Amino acid sequence: MAETSEMDDARKRYEFKKTLEKLALKEGSGTELITIYIPPDKQIHDVTAQLRDEFGQCANIKSKQTRTNVQSAISSVLSRLKYYNRPPENGMAVFCGTIKLGGDRTDLECTIIEPPEPLGLYMYRCSSNFELEPLLQMLHEKEVYGLIVIDRREAYIGFLRGNRIEPMSGVTSTVPGKQRKGGQSAMRFQRLRLIAINEFYKKVGDRASEIFLGEKDFYERFKGVLIGGPTPTKEEFYDGSFLHHELQKRIVGLFDVSYTNESGLAELVDAAQDALRGVEVMKEKRIMDRFFKELVKDNGLAAYGEESIRKNLELGAVDILLLSSNLRKSRLRIVCQNCGREEERTVQMEPGKSAKDLDFGNCDACSAPRYLGDETDIIDELTDLADQSNTEVEIISDDFEEGSMLYNAFGGIAAILRYRTGY
Repeated sequence: MAETSEMDDARKRYEFKKTLEKLALKEGSGTELITIYIPPDKQIHDVTAQLRDEFGQCANIKSKQTRTNVQSAISSVLSRLKYYNRPPENGMAVFCGTIKLGGDRTDLECTIIEPPEPLGLYMYRCSSNFELEPLLQMLHEKEVYGLIVIDRREAYIGFLRGNRIEPMSGVTSTVPGKQRKGGQSAMRFQRLRLIAINEFYKKVGDRASEIFLGEKDFYERFKGVLIGGPTPTKEEFYDGSFLHHELQKRIVGLFDVSYTNESGLAELVDAAQDALRGVEVMKEKRIMDRFFKELVKDNGLAAYGEESIRKNLELGAVDILLLSSNLRKSRLRIVCQNCGREEERTVQMEPGKSAKDLDFGNCDACSAPRYLGDETDIIDELTDLADQSNTEVEIISDDFEEGSMLYNAFGGIAAILRYRTGY
């Protein structure tokens, strides 16, 4: 049940992100695109009252075209709000207006989104673009870990946000080497060196504390600190309590890493797999690691490519279906308007383009023109096929190396099989 819930959440997140990407490309001719954010505790009749008032205020708009378009958008929103007695559990976001389609073509479009988290603000805005920032913030991963890699020469600080590593700042040490300069006593040199080490640790602790405590919603989102480096540096840094007390008590563990520059952050995350077993990046990395292990075996259970995966899904041979979150393809059903002959085709969708704009050519059988019958997002279509054979579906982000390889090297579609089929 937990895996099913995680899969559903991943699909909802993908659909939410895809919808925002489409809305971000919409443009109006003037300040005529309406954005409305309605929090869950807002009364619908208060919203409709303001919209009717705004409709009347449109008389002050000098441009007749803009005035007409804004009033049309408001009327469209009012007609949709009639079906709501109250806002949904997390509120709702409404985007409506006359969209430029290219050339002189326009179309009135209206989209209502129920966000994955409660909206905390009420907003009414007219602009040439839709205001998406409050919803884009919801795409940010909620679980955040602080990362510190440190030795006596340097340190690097960053975040692990869900499955994405975000480097933040490097700190360089002035600690002298173990060989003292001529004329210095060994005891004095050692004392000065210990002072320099302590000052460096303090500098790193202060910088990390400033960065980590500055994280938005720290107490709700910040889950802990991972410290990596050689022995005994990381132990000295930990034992000295150089971090702010709110961070010191959130230290998850100390981990051996070879690098203490920016690349050491990824090494630290890898070393902390057991401690981060519940973090999504580790789950995705483990699945991709399993795929690559199967891929290099002589009779491994790895498959990739859309055609191969489709055939294996039809045979019920797929154990785990791996889909890149970067996939922007549609499965089209194309129909001859004369003889009714049908063809299915997968196409890469360019941002801002619609399948309706494509030229489908003429029928191979009777040479009559063809039209678009159906369009389905390929992730939705392949997921539906997977559901028929109880196949686990994982939507893999490209925020880590193996995830990027899934998209760039394997076309974003791969699988771990239950058994080999020859496809």
